[in-house]
Amino acid sequence: MIELNDLTKAYAGAKAVDGVSMKVQKGQILGFLGPNGAGKTTTMRMITGFMPPTSGTIVVDGQSMDDHSLAIREKIGYLPEMAPVYQDTNVAGLSRLR
Repeated sequence: MIELNDLTKAYAGAKAVDGVSMKVQKGQILGFLGPNGAGKTTTMRMITGFMPPTSGTIVVDGQSMDDHSLAIREKIGYLPEMAPVYQDTNVAGLSRLR
C-alpha cells in the first residue's frame, strides 16, 4: 500500500506538486497521466525516496518515508521513462558479463 497525504514540492516559490493525497492498495495498478510539468516525475521521485517533499507524508506498507526511507527504497522498483543505461552496451555485450 502506498499512501500520500498532502504531498507538496516547491522550488523557489513555484509548486511542482501541490497537496496531492491518494491511496494505492496492494494489487492495484496506477499510471500517472498529464502534460509536461504536471508533477508526475516529481511525485514518483518523492515516492521512491530520490527527493524529499517540501511538506506532506509518504507511507509505504505502513512505514513512513521520514523514518524508514532505506527499508522502503529496498522494496520499490522504479523504471523511469528515460532509463539510465549505457548507450554502448548491447544484448551481446550483456551476455558476456555473466
